[in-house]
Amino acid sequence: MNRILAVDDDPDVCALFRECLEGQGNQVESCSTLTAAYELLAAEDFDVVVVDVQLNGESGLTLCEWVRENRADVPVIVVTGFGNLDTAVGAIRAGGYDFITKPIDMDLLSFSVRRAALHRELKGEVRRLRLASTEHVGIEGMIGESSAIRKLSSLIQRVASSDATVLVSGESGTGKELIAHALHKTSERALGPFVAVNCAALPSELLESELFGHERGAFTDARQAREGLLRQANGGTLFLDEIGEMSLGMQVKLLRALQERKVRPVGGSQEIPFNARLVVATNRDLESQVEEGKFREDLYYRINVVRLHSPPLRSRGSDVLLLAQHFLAMIAKRSSHPMKGISSAAAKRLLDYDWPGNVRELENTIERAMALAQFDEIGVEDLPEKIQSHQSTQLVISGSNPEELVSLEELEKRYILRVLSAVSGNKTQAAKVLELDRRTLYRKLDGYERADRVGD
Repeated sequence: MNRILAVDDDPDVCALFRECLEGQGNQVESCSTLTAAYELLAAEDFDVVVVDVQLNGESGLTLCEWVRENRADVPVIVVTGFGNLDTAVGAIRAGGYDFITKPIDMDLLSFSVRRAALHRELKGEVRRLRLASTEHVGIEGMIGESSAIRKLSSLIQRVASSDATVLVSGESGTGKELIAHALHKTSERALGPFVAVNCAALPSELLESELFGHERGAFTDARQAREGLLRQANGGTLFLDEIGEMSLGMQVKLLRALQERKVRPVGGSQEIPFNARLVVATNRDLESQVEEGKFREDLYYRINVVRLHSPPLRSRGSDVLLLAQHFLAMIAKRSSHPMKGISSAAAKRLLDYDWPGNVRELENTIERAMALAQFDEIGVEDLPEKIQSHQSTQLVISGSNPEELVSLEELEKRYILRVLSAVSGNKTQAAKVLELDRRTLYRKLDGYERADRVGD
């Protein structure tokens, strides 16, 4: 329920405002003078002010200026004479949020009040999150207040004290390596090394040498012996990213090393023990890969002792704005580019967008917007076109306006994406909910992705 202050010297107009706006679920207070308006605004909290520009010889624009100086968080809607463009421009310059011309269209007034109240709510949320982004949220730099992040932080704290192998799953760009760092820093191995390697970035032969090490002369250019990453991580943590890209042959060798807790360097004859905690990550559906023979079942169970899921950004609610403020402050400091913040309209677009590229895409978006911004805050026009024009996957089929209705194909697409979001991107689980085989689901998702690329 929004609290509205209506300021008009005509009691009949105030009564009309009350009838219209209270019918929409608002609470309306009214007064007939600027003095009374000042007193009410100083003593009570209102979400929106509606003021006539003419008040017994006084100007409603004076109230706009007072609100801008004393209650800048409260939007003011100015009612002006029909066709009086100069007054409308003056209202905006005086700090007014919107203006409505006489005779008053009550539907337009209701819409303007709803939009102004939402503007205030978003503006307050942006301000709160700007302050929160400077505080420590979560653990080891994990920024977020959503239930998904709080649950993840709790699991990290519970798991950190053990040496159990951890599998971190999640879509690309969700911060899986950040979770691995958090596990390491929270554990008793925090003073030991944190060693990371991307399994997708190296061919099998080179990956074996990187992990297990090699003896001098083991292969061409092996001019000296080298200690592998499993041994370099002794007393600390080894993070294997994108383990789903590892070849089957390499999987066999890794499984043996994990079972024996020993490694045999390439070209060597002796097995050497190691003492590293293993954390692995993947953006693939390893269960499906096991079923398809692309990932060894025994290795899957060896690495899946404890599983942590890195939630997609679209499921984290207002964490989007919290992270956006964090990136804005970080980039501004790095580039010496001062920015006041993010406009409420831009914040709403950021919240509405689905973020297929997750946190990494959000960081790139903020950096791009800061580079393009012409003013001291990021506006809608500074965001990429795909975010400006994005349509939510939320299914809304109420109403009878043909322009608001969508095709059956679009309805199916939105529903599939909504189900996928609800199960945190797990395609196997989404396929079960939708009663589709995985190949059909993958084909549809690939089609949506190609269509989006063409649209871009």
